[in-house]
Amino acid sequence: MKSPSSQLHSAAIFPSPAFLWRFKVLLFMIWGFSCCKIGWDSVMRMSADLRNLFLYEVFLYYNPLLLVTLMVWLWGVNLWVFSQSNVGYAKIFDLDQNHLTHKEIWKCSTWMTIIVPTSMTAYLYFYSNGNVSLAALQPVSLYIAVAMVLISPFDIFYLSSRYLLLRTLWRIALPLQAISFPDFFLADILTSMAKVFSDLERSVCRMVHRQVATIAWLEADSVCGSHSIAIPLVLVFPYLCRLFQCLRQFKDTKEKTTLFNALKYSTAVPVIFLSALKYHVFPDRWTNFYSPLWLLSSAVNSLYSFYWDIARDWDLSGFSRIFKFSRSSMLSNMFYGRKWVRG
Repeated sequence: MKSPSSQLHSAAIFPSPAFLWRFKVLLFMIWGFSCCKIGWDSVMRMSADLRNLFLYEVFLYYNPLLLVTLMVWLWGVNLWVFSQSNVGYAKIFDLDQNHLTHKEIWKCSTWMTIIVPTSMTAYLYFYSNGNVSLAALQPVSLYIAVAMVLISPFDIFYLSSRYLLLRTLWRIALPLQAISFPDFFLADILTSMAKVFSDLERSVCRMVHRQVATIAWLEADSVCGSHSIAIPLVLVFPYLCRLFQCLRQFKDTKEKTTLFNALKYSTAVPVIFLSALKYHVFPDRWTNFYSPLWLLSSAVNSLYSFYWDIARDWDLSGFSRIFKFSRSSMLSNMFYGRKWVRG
C-alpha cells in the first residue's frame, strides 16, 4: 500500500492534465506565430510579379490537403454531435469496435493541421532564399508521405480504419456488390470535392513532370494546366460512381426513385465536359455554340439537384411547426413530396 508521501511525490512528478493542455496550447500558438512570421517574411522577400504567381502555386499544392484537413475536423464534430445525441453511428456506418472516436479524429486532424502548414512554410522559406530544389521537395515529400501512410500494411496509424477507408473507396470505384450506407455516403462526399480533385490532379501532374517551384503552370505549352484532359476525367469520376451505384440499387430493389437519382448525377457529366471544351475549341466556336450548351446543362443540373435535395434528401418536416401551413399548396407539396390530407 502506497503511503501518502509517495502519492504526493508521484503527483509532483506528473503534471496535471490542465497544465499539459495549457502547455500544448502555448506550443501551438508559438508554432502558429512562427509559421506566420517566416511565411510573411519569405513572401515579402520576393518581387511583386513573382509573388503573385508563386502564391497561386503554393495555393495549388497545399489547398487540397488543407481542405481535407478541414473536412477531417468537421467529421470529428459530426461524431461528437452523434455521441452527444446518443446516435448509434457505429451501426449505421458498419464500424467495428475499434472505430475511431471524435477525440481520435481530432487528434489526426490536429497533426494534419500542424504538418501541412509547416511544409508550406518550409516551401516558402526555401524558395525565397534561392533553394529551389529544397523548396520543390516539400510538397512532393508531403504527398508521398500521405500516400504511404494510407497504404501502409503495418499496424500503425489506425490500420483498421485506414483499411476500412481504402476498402470503401474500392467498393465505390467498382460498385459490383450491393450498395451499403458507407458506400454511397462516402461517394456522395466525393462528389462535393471537385475543387480538391482538380487541384490534386494539377499538383500531381506537376510533380510527375518535375514542374514544382518552376512557376510554369501558366504557360500555354505547359503539360499541366486547365486544358489537361485528365481534369474532367477526375471530376466526372465521383459522379459516375454514384450513377452506377444508383443503377446497382435499382437492380437490387427495383425502386424507380433510384433511376431518377441516377439521372441527377448523369446531368453533371455534360456540364463537366462542356466546361473542359473551352480550352480545346476556338473562342468564337465556344461563344456561339458551346457556351450556350454549357449554360443550359448547368441550369438543368442545378435545378434538378436543387429539386431533388428539397423533395428527397432534406428532412424539412421541422418547418411545418415554424410556418404552420394551414392548407395544401404547391410549396408544401414540394417541401414534403406528398399531398396533404386535411383531417
